[in-house]
Amino acid sequence: MVCRAAKEWLPTKLTVGVSDMFGAGVMLFIISALFLLVFIYPFVIYPEILRHLPRLALCVPTPAPRPSFTLVFCAYNEEKALPAKIENLRRLKERHPDLEILAYSDMSTDRTLALLETASDVLTPLAATSRSGKAAGMRCLVAMAAGEIVVFTDANVIFAENVVDRLADYFSDPTIGTVSGRLEYVNEDESPTASVGGHYWALEERIKALESQTGSTMGADGSIFATRRSLYPEVPPHLLDDLIASITPLFLGYRVISAPDVVAYERLATDGGEEWQRRRRIACRGFNTHCHLAPQLRRMGRLDQFKYASHRLVRLFGPLFLLLGGAFGVLGLAATLGPDPTLALCGFGAFAFWAIWRSGQARARQAWEILTTLGATGLGILESLQGRTYQTWAPAESRDG
Repeated sequence: MVCRAAKEWLPTKLTVGVSDMFGAGVMLFIISALFLLVFIYPFVIYPEILRHLPRLALCVPTPAPRPSFTLVFCAYNEEKALPAKIENLRRLKERHPDLEILAYSDMSTDRTLALLETASDVLTPLAATSRSGKAAGMRCLVAMAAGEIVVFTDANVIFAENVVDRLADYFSDPTIGTVSGRLEYVNEDESPTASVGGHYWALEERIKALESQTGSTMGADGSIFATRRSLYPEVPPHLLDDLIASITPLFLGYRVISAPDVVAYERLATDGGEEWQRRRRIACRGFNTHCHLAPQLRRMGRLDQFKYASHRLVRLFGPLFLLLGGAFGVLGLAATLGPDPTLALCGFGAFAFWAIWRSGQARARQAWEILTTLGATGLGILESLQGRTYQTWAPAESRDG
């Protein structure tokens, strides 16, 4: 009788156990899918939401005098990039003789300061007395600026010759506080690192344009943007000065827009190691900047809070969401297939990816660049949480070929 009962009980118990494991696996897969959905949300779902929001047109201003402009940039060891930059500035100055140009050399150890001084006919050079970083340099330049509109850029960025004309058109609208230009990269085909960076930035530009059409975009990149000098804030030296300076007018009731016809050109870093360090530094400073701006962000309107969280905050924590999505996916496989088959499957997948990567397959190289970029971002956030700060910078050598 006991044997008969055992025979009847055991299959039932095994069936229930298998059913419980399958149910647990399904639940883990669902959790994994949710984390992965949050990971892709800023890049895929958020732009689609923006496309369906009401459009907000620019105001049609009454005729007003053209504002005065000051162009500023900081440089550290940029002797390779400066000849082309200075030539570009000469063309801008010929078109707009009243354009004020100020440049800051942050204790450069190469010929940067000498090159700036030889171009004193088109710009005013300012030499740092100690290595203080870009934010401190920009603060000094803005304090010197006479223009009503300050145009911010980098030492390696080349402007289209009609940039000042287009900016003047936008700033004739008194509701505009910041104009973010459109940056185009010119060397995306030189390496997988440059290719991934170029594709990422093209998506970023599309999102900024959609945000702008629905009100304001969430800040600007330091390569090309302009803001009213009277709205320039105090920027702590270890934070992202371009984000704080460009988004502050939004806190004061102005619009921050993206202008597709205000164009600049730049070269991408082609070395993955340099890009890793750059992304790590930007992520650390980015999260520190978010913490600094948090009180003002909470006072924004609901739509702008939604945009900021979608564009910047969710994306900043993207590596964590991807890691959690992958981890729960593996746990789901283990619950469904068992630990040994799951380990074997993961090992085979890793080996297959390594083999394809070693063969030089472009897609695998690009996938690796994406993963390393996410890793650098995650590490930068961890450094921020540990109290790390970055204040100074150095240009990527691979950027200049």
